[in-house]
Amino acid sequence: MPRSVEEILHHADELAARFENYEPNPSDELDPTVVAALRSAVMERSEAERHLIEAVRQARAARLSWSAIGALVGTSGEAARQRYSSKVA
Repeated sequence: MPRSVEEILHHADELAARFENYEPNPSDELDPTVVAALRSAVMERSEAERHLIEAVRQARAARLSWSAIGALVGTSGEAARQRYSSKVA
């Protein structure tokens, strides 16, 4: 629904006032050390997952069954197939 120019300008003024009057709440602040540690852990997990996918790709190329792969990665063969088959095709 289109708005009038006056409504748009009024809304812009309201947003500007909220921005200018904003006072940060110290309890909303994030500890940068904790955030960095979490980001690092997520990146490490992503890298490990890439390594695992490559290992599964090699295992399938070597004709290992999904059952054997599942046993090695700690799941059932069906769970391994569902998780990795589209990524190693």
